[in-house]
Amino acid sequence: MSVVEAHNLVRDYLIPGSMMRAAKTVRAVKGISFSVERGQTLAIVGESGSGKSTLARIVALIDPASGGEIRIEGKAVDISKHRPDREMRSKVQMVFQNPYGSLNPRQKIGDVLMEPLLLNTNTPAAERRERAEAMLVKVGLGPEHFNRYPHMFSGGQRQRIAIARALMLNPTLLVLDEPVSALDLSVQAQVLNLLADLQDEFNLAYVFISHDLSVVRYIADDVLVMHKGEAVEQGSREEVFADPKHPYTRELFAATPVTDIEAIRKRVAARAAARALAAEV
Repeated sequence: MSVVEAHNLVRDYLIPGSMMRAAKTVRAVKGISFSVERGQTLAIVGESGSGKSTLARIVALIDPASGGEIRIEGKAVDISKHRPDREMRSKVQMVFQNPYGSLNPRQKIGDVLMEPLLLNTNTPAAERRERAEAMLVKVGLGPEHFNRYPHMFSGGQRQRIAIARALMLNPTLLVLDEPVSALDLSVQAQVLNLLADLQDEFNLAYVFISHDLSVVRYIADDVLVMHKGEAVEQGSREEVFADPKHPYTRELFAATPVTDIEAIRKRVAARAAARALAAEV
């Protein structure tokens, strides 16, 4: 069974009228369908305004679809009619582009991580703290960071915290909206490696939104290319990158600078190995 299935998803927005102009409806997402299995990553790519972030918010159960159907682990979900219950909400979590904007600057990191457990479970306080500290370790930080504030961390560390928060309820699906685009290239590689490791450990499904084809090539299993709200091309990473069929896909690939994420990842690993060797000496 797929973790998430989308069938002919549509999202409309009403543009109010005025004295000189009639009201009209704009269709931002036009009949998108896909499915994602456990342990797999679907990357949704396209230019700004293509509808990919709108689609991400529908999949993350933040915004309702105007039409079509979305299923999470086989269960149809329509938030325009019924709010997701705690169990459903825990299955789907979202990581946003700006890690600082998604964290309360007045809230300590430990409280940020424990809050989902406080709001959605009956977990005792001591266990909430224990789980939060363990999650900090899993994302490459440590228990000593528990009582610090967001401004005391770098951008890459803040994104690790945002990922940790998303994982506190043991979701099966993460929706990641441009999660590394605000980070330096070397930090991008570290966060992408972390996401790959967490996916393997927890057998997560990812819907990964990006405009960076180098990142997509590194992390995706399947690719969906959006243009003006439509899915113009869809297939495995190998198929789409080796032989793009749609003119827009070819145009998008040709216009995008190439950044070798794999090469950056190897340099980061080499530096880490060198530091470890120096520490032993």
